[in-house]
Amino acid sequence: MARPDASQERHARDAQGAAGVSRAWWPWARRGLTLLFFATVGVLLVRFGSQVQWHAVWATVLSKPVPTLAWAAALAAFSHALVASYDLIGRRATGHALSIPNVLSVAWVAYVFNLNLGALVGGVGFRFRLYTRLGLDKATIAQVYGWSVLTNWLGYLVLIGGVLLLSPDTIPAKWHPGQPATATLGGLLVLVALAYLLGCGFATRRSWQWRGHGFTLPSGRIALTQLLMSVLNWLAIAAVIGVLLGDSIAFTDVLGALLLAAVAGAISHVPAGLGVLEAVFIALLGDAMPTNDILAALLTYRAIYYLAPLAVGLVALATMESRRRKKNAAPTPAPLPAARPHNRRVRAGVTGTGS
Repeated sequence: MARPDASQERHARDAQGAAGVSRAWWPWARRGLTLLFFATVGVLLVRFGSQVQWHAVWATVLSKPVPTLAWAAALAAFSHALVASYDLIGRRATGHALSIPNVLSVAWVAYVFNLNLGALVGGVGFRFRLYTRLGLDKATIAQVYGWSVLTNWLGYLVLIGGVLLLSPDTIPAKWHPGQPATATLGGLLVLVALAYLLGCGFATRRSWQWRGHGFTLPSGRIALTQLLMSVLNWLAIAAVIGVLLGDSIAFTDVLGALLLAAVAGAISHVPAGLGVLEAVFIALLGDAMPTNDILAALLTYRAIYYLAPLAVGLVALATMESRRRKKNAAPTPAPLPAARPHNRRVRAGVTGTGS
């Protein structure tokens, strides 16, 4: 074989060097952009917070009646139970053998940390950590998480599409793209969800492969269950906020604000949607209620829906870790002694070896 000449070798070394430089600077650039983004968000939050009368906000928070707080807490508990149950759909779809209590506990802990720390840490990180320790392989865990995400956003598509179709005034005039555009977008979102339901119910081809990843449509009954659970969950979350806001704002307006804030939070990747939720609600509902009252309701909502479950989730996680350590520290039982062969002859393939 002919050896490459010196110029070819030099070009190859230059290309490898350029690739190495590219690989070296890109992680730093990405970190820098991420820090710049969070610094910008922090500046905006500080500027926003400096304009709020926080003493009035806290006074409003402390004045919330106990029955109102209890009703909001009950709705929040219902929502958390629903979201934890999403992983049962993944259990059915993948056919893994973990018990229902194990699935619910892992899914709920992951959801709590997802709310407070973001999807990458909570929804993904804690699921993989906890499910792996229970014996699931990574491919199955990824499928379970995928089914949970699909279930969550299926109901979202139907609700946000319905809001845009039936209540387009939820969007402020300065953001409004116009009635035809709003109706078209709402209809398309509903049609996407409807196409999924019809595909699950009537499609003849049930499985697809793309880049080594497979997807199999569930039955129409499971798809309807996904839709029902997701819609109920989003309605329950909106009801928590609606109860805390009181009767001065229509529930459809609260629901629309929540749905828009959810997608804004998902796009921004800010953990817990900190500041995003408040900004969207104030922008959408600020004309119908004083800013201090809206902030008080949202702070109470965060305490009930985010922080209180996080405290319980930390205890649950510590309990899981303690049980795992005790299990790993337990001595392995000695193997049973091998049975001595009987003197009498036995039938081959049934109770022993035959001659």
